[in-house]
Amino acid sequence: MPTPILLLRHGQSEWNAQGRWQGQADPPLSELGRQQAFRAAARIGSVDIIVASDLERALHTARIISEQIGVGPVVIEPLFRERDAGEWSGLTRDEIAAGWPGFLEEHKRPPSVETDESLRERTTEALANVEREYSGADVLVVTHGGLVYEIERGHGQPFERLPNLGGRAITLHGDRVEVHDRILLVEGDDITTVPAQI
Repeated sequence: MPTPILLLRHGQSEWNAQGRWQGQADPPLSELGRQQAFRAAARIGSVDIIVASDLERALHTARIISEQIGVGPVVIEPLFRERDAGEWSGLTRDEIAAGWPGFLEEHKRPPSVETDESLRERTTEALANVEREYSGADVLVVTHGGLVYEIERGHGQPFERLPNLGGRAITLHGDRVEVHDRILLVEGDDITTVPAQI
């Protein structure tokens, strides 16, 4: 039975607002991020289950949406965490450029950053858990930009920055993933202008 999922990036965090790479660090939502989650809830539509990363910015976003639409409790799945940013966690792009010249432009990462392969395996396992537990349900997964990018890359989608409360619709057919359109749940002044970072 097909399982439709909306993979949704969390609301703006305090570090998003400062332009800092987060990875698996755990800064809270900013005030704008909380407001984004409230506004997004009105556009979610009907879902049966809400699953979230265990990181505060995703879990808080999910709980706000859960309270607003009356679906819960939120199921926590740590496998939906952001890519580990290693020693880049907490740094701005300028700080990374100063410490690792050329890395960002050449799409290189230090060894401490989680590899594409590791993120892909973790994402596959997380989706398999959702399929096993909630097959056929309409599922909202509140997660992180890096995880959405990994799914998109694995399905031939071109890279494009994902704003906070932006997402990608997918459908699980057993172990096959069908990728659909991106969805943006906030507009105008509610959109975070700082680029998504791991």
